[in-house]
Amino acid sequence: MKEVKLSLDLADRMGQIYKEMEKGYEQVAVQLKFSCDGCPDNCCDSWFQHHTFVEWAYLWLGFCELAESRQAEILERSRLFISGSEQALARNERPELMCPLNENGRCILYAHRLMVCRTHGVPATMQRPDGQRLNFPGCFRCQELVERTFPDQLEKQSVVPRVERTLLLRRLAQLENELMEGRRHLYPRIKLTIAQMLVKGPPMIATPHCERGRTL
Repeated sequence: MKEVKLSLDLADRMGQIYKEMEKGYEQVAVQLKFSCDGCPDNCCDSWFQHHTFVEWAYLWLGFCELAESRQAEILERSRLFISGSEQALARNERPELMCPLNENGRCILYAHRLMVCRTHGVPATMQRPDGQRLNFPGCFRCQELVERTFPDQLEKQSVVPRVERTLLLRRLAQLENELMEGRRHLYPRIKLTIAQMLVKGPPMIATPHCERGRTL
């Protein structure tokens, strides 16, 4: 097994993609006059799973900047999160537990938070590789705002501003493939919560079966 590490160049480009995601989010939020201020809910207790090694590695960069005592606290909360989510799933319930990185309502690793954490809230759209277009309505509070602002269903479909995620997701996929040296297809897909990523440690990969025994 070897650790998957971000080069300075990849880390910088990852940060730039995140900044553009935030810019797109803010533009739509301003158009809708949407804000999280005063919201009775906290999106950090939403059940999110993440799917890229490049985001995992970027998160780990931020985690490693923390003092060891802080890391230990977060890892303990992460283990409790994993245990609690497994119990909820065993009951066929969707877990609703606070992210181990949330402290007093704020993310400890805010600058390194993942894509879903940055984009959840306002309406968004993306086109899959097969051409199918997916639309995301946003969080419950934003959906209520859209319903009040655009009561007509036809108008809602054509007028409501949305974040276009397609190009940024393509760039993210490109970084993922570069990180994996052009062999992303040889490795298994991941589907992990932030807690699982932290407890597992930095992203690790094994040599693909088709390459074992070969001299690199």
